[in-house]
Amino acid sequence: MKRKWIYWIATVLVALMYLAGGAYYLSDIAGVQRIFPTLGYPPYLVPILAVLKPLAAVTILWRFSVKLSDLAYAGMLFHLLLAISAHLNAGDYGFGPALVGLLALVVSFLTQNAARRKPSPYPPQLVASESGVR
Repeated sequence: MKRKWIYWIATVLVALMYLAGGAYYLSDIAGVQRIFPTLGYPPYLVPILAVLKPLAAVTILWRFSVKLSDLAYAGMLFHLLLAISAHLNAGDYGFGPALVGLLALVVSFLTQNAARRKPSPYPPQLVASESGVR
């Protein structure tokens, strides 16, 4: 039961971060496009990310397909790693939200099988023995 709570808290946190990020990108595309080159990325990525961020959040929350959900996890992992790297390389130490998102994403991914009916084959199986000891 505890793993289910941990999963849902981490997953909702990641989803909210991605939904808010997508909404921000959509609400100020021109402003975000001015920021992206300072982080080493081309401005044309902003509209693409504005669409993909909310789609990824919905995919891991709704999980209508385990394979697609796992693909969304992978995309989010690479996105967050690149975001942290971009901030560090630009000398901008505002990578805290991306780091929190990365930690929550990893927790969500590793605990997803405890909370979902259809298990993913990729996270390690955290199975408790009959005696309750892992």
